[in-house]
Amino acid sequence: MIYRQLGRTGLEVSQLGFGAMRLPMVGAGQEQRVNRDLAIPMIHRAFENGLNYIDTAVGYCNQDSQRVVGEALKGWRDKIVVSTKNPYYGTDEKEWWTNLDDSLERLQVSHIDIYNHHGIRWQRYEEDVVSHLGQWMMKAKEQGLIRHICCSFHDSNEALRKLVDSGYPEVITLQYNILDRQLEDGIAHAHEKGVGIVVMGPVGGGRLGATSEVLEQLVPGIRRVPELALRFVLANPNVSVALSGMSTMQHVEENFATAADPVSLSEADKQAIQEHLERMKKMAELYCSGCEYCLPCPNDVSIPAIFAAYNVGRVYGLWGAARSRYAAIGRGGKGAKADACLECGVCEEKCPQMLRIPEQLKAAHRELAPA
Repeated sequence: MIYRQLGRTGLEVSQLGFGAMRLPMVGAGQEQRVNRDLAIPMIHRAFENGLNYIDTAVGYCNQDSQRVVGEALKGWRDKIVVSTKNPYYGTDEKEWWTNLDDSLERLQVSHIDIYNHHGIRWQRYEEDVVSHLGQWMMKAKEQGLIRHICCSFHDSNEALRKLVDSGYPEVITLQYNILDRQLEDGIAHAHEKGVGIVVMGPVGGGRLGATSEVLEQLVPGIRRVPELALRFVLANPNVSVALSGMSTMQHVEENFATAADPVSLSEADKQAIQEHLERMKKMAELYCSGCEYCLPCPNDVSIPAIFAAYNVGRVYGLWGAARSRYAAIGRGGKGAKADACLECGVCEEKCPQMLRIPEQLKAAHRELAPA
């Protein structure tokens, strides 16, 4: 494993991190829980291979992710950097502390290394963090319950630069990958200012996990799109950790083969990628990370699944495969296609990418539905 400095925290972290958002599940609906028999051996295998950074959150895996990470940490705690998040942005201090106490209990730890405001935007920072949340964070740090004040981030490049210049967060977790490079300038600025950068979604929330004749021949010697996507992120020297949401043991082994290889992308490789991205620039107008923050939809529209199918066609030109995936949505009574959208706008208010979701759902249905 290759290690990098995590900004000014003084921590040395594996350049591959374990994102505990997509652990294998069992059960159905609200009864779904993480499959411990599969998930814990995967996490342990990652630890054994030298991975020392794991990220979870209150709501991940139907609120079961933190518990599983805590179980997996037994015997490993002193070697692992643990990251989790507090989603609360209100004014009830008791509720904020309850979230922290619950996380400590579920993780079975005495302190959290990287404690994040979950899903921060510049407006939230100005209105909520400056006024009260930052004080609670500082109090928790003074009490030794957290080690480093951090945040996960969903906003513009301008907002990222302002957040870095505020001097408040020590580490920022954000979206960055081959298909979404809008924060690249801000990432470089953060590195210059000593702020650690952790990348979520290096494989585009799984969107770059598909096969693609176009991308598979983009860089000589790389024949798998997920490997190309991960190498692209790790080739950026301003990134400390690339989080991968691994859900199978195969994912663990494949990611380690990539992350343990010091060979990065050449300038020619990066140029080839850039040229391809320019050709596919229109796709960026729709890009969806699959975070599912837009759900639940009041009319059960399967928004992330629809956009995932649409992107298969727009990005790779595989319209047959895209239409097949779209046709499968709604089978068995689960979820609904794009034409069920009521245009209520609830999803737009929750979207971290600030997509025009109803408008794009119409476009997707026009392209993907049978005439």
